[in-house]
Amino acid sequence: MLFNKQVPIKESALLVIDAQDSFKVGERWNRRSNRDFEKNVASLIELYRRHNLPVIFFLHSDPDPGFTRDSKEYKLMDFIAQEPSEAAIHKETRNVFTGTGLASLLLEKGVRRVVITGIQMEQCCETSTRVAADLGYAVDFVTEATITFPIPNPDTPGEELDVEAIRERTEYVLRGRFARIATVASIVEELEGKQAAVGAR
Repeated sequence: MLFNKQVPIKESALLVIDAQDSFKVGERWNRRSNRDFEKNVASLIELYRRHNLPVIFFLHSDPDPGFTRDSKEYKLMDFIAQEPSEAAIHKETRNVFTGTGLASLLLEKGVRRVVITGIQMEQCCETSTRVAADLGYAVDFVTEATITFPIPNPDTPGEELDVEAIRERTEYVLRGRFARIATVASIVEELEGKQAAVGAR
């Protein structure tokens, strides 16, 4: 079934998923995709604040180094200056809804559409997109405001899926099924230009 839910941008919230220093532990941070990640996410945060729309941050915890809640790396990245009115929600699953109370918060704020950004593109960002769509939200997946890393093949040592292949695959499986693949510019245009309702492309 194609995704084509029409919801005005003014009924949206910006979700910034797991943009935390935990990911900087280890070598893979040096091989990350999208060197414009911080700039793009910061632009969307500023845009949503300017229009008095909800910005919600998430922090992922698990036993891996840097991801335990008592770790010094378990904090939002420095480019994010969370404001007192903005929620920072702790999660332990690959999506932002399970066990977090997010659905109740979105209902309270009148949100029917979510804009997905953060880390990791094909894990928590993609999984959150699928769950959000199943729950009835319209979803914008802003690929250029996400990050991923090469994925090693556990069955074939030395083989890996590169970041460009991951990006292409993620957009392919989400587009028109679970989300609209959006850009920073398209979100800016919609909020500050025609402000139309959108669906999938």
